[in-house]
Amino acid sequence: MSDWLDRPARQLTEALRTGRVASETVTSELLARIDARNPPINAVIYLDRERALDQARERDRQREHNTPCGALHGLPMTVKDVWEVAGMPTTAGSSSLSTHHPKRHADAIQRLENAGAIIIGKTNVPLFASDLQTYNRLFGVTNNPRDLSLTPGGSSGGAAAALAAGMTPLEIGSDVGGSIRTPAHFNGVFGHKPSRDIVSLRGHIPGPPGTLSQPDLAEGGPMARTADDLALLLDVIAGPRPHEGPQWTLSLPEPGFSCLGDVRVATCFHDALSPVADALTRHYEDLATRLADAGTSVSRAENEWLDHRRLMPLYHNLLGSLLGTGFRPKQRRQLKLMGYLVRLFSRWMRIPPGLEQYIIGVNQPVLNWLQYSEQREQARAALVNTLFGDADVLLTPVTPTTAIPHNRSQPMFRRKILVDGRERPYTDQMHWIALATVLGLPATSAPVGLDENGLPFNVQIIGAPGQDRATIEFARLLEAEGLSGFDPL
Repeated sequence: MSDWLDRPARQLTEALRTGRVASETVTSELLARIDARNPPINAVIYLDRERALDQARERDRQREHNTPCGALHGLPMTVKDVWEVAGMPTTAGSSSLSTHHPKRHADAIQRLENAGAIIIGKTNVPLFASDLQTYNRLFGVTNNPRDLSLTPGGSSGGAAAALAAGMTPLEIGSDVGGSIRTPAHFNGVFGHKPSRDIVSLRGHIPGPPGTLSQPDLAEGGPMARTADDLALLLDVIAGPRPHEGPQWTLSLPEPGFSCLGDVRVATCFHDALSPVADALTRHYEDLATRLADAGTSVSRAENEWLDHRRLMPLYHNLLGSLLGTGFRPKQRRQLKLMGYLVRLFSRWMRIPPGLEQYIIGVNQPVLNWLQYSEQREQARAALVNTLFGDADVLLTPVTPTTAIPHNRSQPMFRRKILVDGRERPYTDQMHWIALATVLGLPATSAPVGLDENGLPFNVQIIGAPGQDRATIEFARLLEAEGLSGFDPL
C-alpha cells in the first residue's frame, strides 16, 4: 500500500489532478484501510463501496480527457452522519431515521461533489448530535483511537476518530456545543468552527429533513490533519445557500499577518467558574511564552464577556431555545415545570451556574428570546471594538481536560468529569467553546502537544467575525514553527 493516504489532503489532491496517482487506487486503498482499522474504533458506520469505486473510475476518466478538475477532484472522504447524501442512509444516530435515504444532497455535500470529492461513507454521531460523546443504539459506541477506554468526543466524534486513525483525509463536522472543536482536541486533529452563517446547513439533521432555515448557533465546518487542509476544505464548503439567489457572495478577508512576529495574540487560560486541569494550563502558558520568544506580541485578554459567570447564562438561554424546538410536548412540559422550580429553589437545587437558563430558554416567549439575542449582538459588537481592536486572535482552552472515559449514564446533566481529581459538572466541557458559539466567531482547534499520558490536547484560536482565514493561518504558522501539528498514531 502506498503512503498517499498519510499525506496532507492538498498534496493528495494535487497528485490526483496531475495523474501521479489514480483515484481508483486511492479509493481502494482507503476502503481496505477502513476494513483493517475501523473494527475496534467503530468510527465509520456505513460504506458505499461500489458507488465510491464507480465515481473514482469516472474521476480518472475525466482527468484523462482533460475535463476541468475541482479542488478535491478524485479525493475519497467520509462525512459525519448528520449530512444528507443522496442514496445513503442519513440517521443522525436515531432509529427513527434508520430508513431515511435522502434523494438530494445537503448543500455542503453538493459543494464537495461539485469540487470532485467522492463521499465513500458516514461516520458515527451521538443521538441527534446531542452529546459530547459518540454512541447510539443503531451503531454503538465509538472509541478514541489513542485509547479505546476513552471517548473521541462528540458530536463529530466519529469524524475526528476516523481522521486520527487515517481512515479519511478530510471530514466535515458541525458544531453548536463544541462538536467540532472538542473531538478535534480529544483526538489531536484540526477542526474549525466557521463564522456565523457562512456554511449552509440545509440538509443537516437536526433540524428535521427538509428544513431550509439556518439554525441559530449551529455551524458546519472542516476537520483535517493539517491547518492548510482546513483552509482547503473551508474554501469548498463556504458560500451562500443556493435558494437565496445571486444577491450575495462570500469574500473572507486575508489574514493581516504572514509570520508569528506580526501577530497580536491575547490569551485567556483561567476562569473561576471553569477550572482547567493544572497540567493543561501549564502547557498553554508555556505555549504563550514560546510565542513571545518567537517575536509574537502576547498579552492577557481583558473583557467582561470573557467572564463565564456572565457568558454562560446567555449561551445556555439561546441554546435551550434552539434545542427545545426538537423536544416532544411531554419534555417541554417537564422542563416548564422545572423552570418554575428553578426560579424558586435554584440555590438549593445545585444546578451548575448558567444552566438554569437552558431550562428557561426551552419554553421562553419570543419576546424574551429577542432580548437575549439583542444582548448577544451588543456583546459581539463590543468584543470587536475592544478585544479584537488590539488583538488578531484570542487563545483559550477547548475543554478542562484531555479525552474523558466513556460515561453513558443518564440523565446527562448528572454526569461528572474529573479535573485534577475533583468532580466538576459534565457541562463544564461547554464553557470554553461558548464565547465563539454564542457570538458567531470563527474558532480553530489546533493540536499543540501530548500530555504525560500521551493524550493530545488542542488550543482554541478565536478571531473577529469573518476572520476565518486569520485563525486558520495562525494555526498554520504554529505548525510551521513546530508549535502545533498532528501526531500520527
